[in-house]
Amino acid sequence: MKQKKKLTFNDFFELSLYLICTVTFVYYLVIGNGGKVFQSALIIVVLLLLRGLLTWTKSDLPFALRFSILFFIALAMLIANLFNMYGVIPHLDKIEHLLSGVILCFVGLFILGKKVRRHRSQIAPSIAIWFAFFFSVAMAGVWEIYEFTVDGLLGFKSQNGSLYDTMLDIICGTVGAIATAFYLVFKVKKDPNSLFDSK
Repeated sequence: MKQKKKLTFNDFFELSLYLICTVTFVYYLVIGNGGKVFQSALIIVVLLLLRGLLTWTKSDLPFALRFSILFFIALAMLIANLFNMYGVIPHLDKIEHLLSGVILCFVGLFILGKKVRRHRSQIAPSIAIWFAFFFSVAMAGVWEIYEFTVDGLLGFKSQNGSLYDTMLDIICGTVGAIATAFYLVFKVKKDPNSLFDSK
């Protein structure tokens, strides 16, 4: 008989996000706020896509990385957008992009590490760090393309119609990626075999 997997803190965190978004979806549906209904549904879709991707690829994210991703979804999509906290927390948008640069660097490193382990191959730490860095910067650009698209199609104001705002977002993400790359360099110098561990 297959033993049931014990729920972890991250499991409860993820479930709480589903619960909050479901409640807000129903609430905004009742009061007729279509924009908020869409945002609530979008968060649920993103969480399902993340879960589906991890299941499909048979990946088990390290605790810190999974928590960071869930925390970022909660901060950027739930707290900032759904609950309109951009006007309350100063520079929240730039903080999000800075954090995204850090998180995406580790996501890129995780993806590369999974490939390396699967093929039982070797890769120079410097190449791995460069890959993680460029992955993070590229994803910052992809995110701005997404914001530009939904602003144009759905009438949102994610980019405030400003090239300055768009470029500053990408710069913040890049700064986060640079800081993470330097951290990884020092980590490798301390222990050359530590690059793909879960810490």
